[in-house]
Amino acid sequence: MNNGTIVPTRPSMGAWFLYGLGTENRNLPGYVVLCPGRPVRFSILWNSAFLPSEHQGTYINHSSMVPDKMLPHLSNSRWNQETQRQQLDLLRALNAEHQTGRGDDSTLAARTEAMETAFRMQTEGSQAFDLNRETRQTKAAYGNGHFANGCLLARRLVERGVRFVQLYYGNGQPWDTHSKHDETVPKLCKEIDQPIAALISDLKKRGMLEDTLIVWGGEFGRTPTSENGNGRDHNHHGFTMWMAGAGVQGGMRYGETDDFGFKAVVDKVHVHDLHATILHLLGIDHERLTYRHAGRDYRLTDVYGRVVKEILA
Repeated sequence: MNNGTIVPTRPSMGAWFLYGLGTENRNLPGYVVLCPGRPVRFSILWNSAFLPSEHQGTYINHSSMVPDKMLPHLSNSRWNQETQRQQLDLLRALNAEHQTGRGDDSTLAARTEAMETAFRMQTEGSQAFDLNRETRQTKAAYGNGHFANGCLLARRLVERGVRFVQLYYGNGQPWDTHSKHDETVPKLCKEIDQPIAALISDLKKRGMLEDTLIVWGGEFGRTPTSENGNGRDHNHHGFTMWMAGAGVQGGMRYGETDDFGFKAVVDKVHVHDLHATILHLLGIDHERLTYRHAGRDYRLTDVYGRVVKEILA
């Protein structure tokens, strides 16, 4: 779902999108990942693999909504902006000298650019990640909790030109209902429905929904049969995702499962079809967004994928 393949050494879709579209704000990362906790084992889901390292996702732990805690060392209490600028200029010169005769090193180039972005973020980052700048009515519409804060933060980032925001609910476990499924899912739905509805409404009110695409879903669904008596196991054969904005038809559905809700049987959509459709909605031909690596051209949709035109407005 994230990389277009089960191989962890391929770029994530966010990295592909940033590579293809670039960013509209050099003072903030172009690809931001919001996930509470320290999900080290999930970092492959937003890596850039063989794409230039500057396209990888910037991970933000939004467990705490205090900007200085989300972004450590956001402000520099030791040196002023002029001194920091001199330091960065010196570091850039030393890195350039190091690369002379060694050839290009995308990792070093990305590190250098990351330091420049971090320098510029001291001003805009502290504003973008500060939810206290929102009105009481807006915060009330989104609700409470890390997912609500993440949805509101995503809107603030997108309106400032961040190209791709990936928001996770929890750190891998909350939706993994191998037990207590009937008890857990209603609570989880309650915590995500209000923020998602507020996000759609907020984007529409601000005139942003027409060119902002929201994609909601997971890596799989749950089985219609029980596990451990009151749980549900993983099911990748048939499950629901939805999209809103950016040229998607509203108020319609596409595809059907069998009578048991286990397996897709009508108008099936493969992961590559989903990615091809997302790219199309963002103005990119999935067959032309390629990168030369290890002797051949790679793309997010591998060697196949169909734009699901039936859902387009």
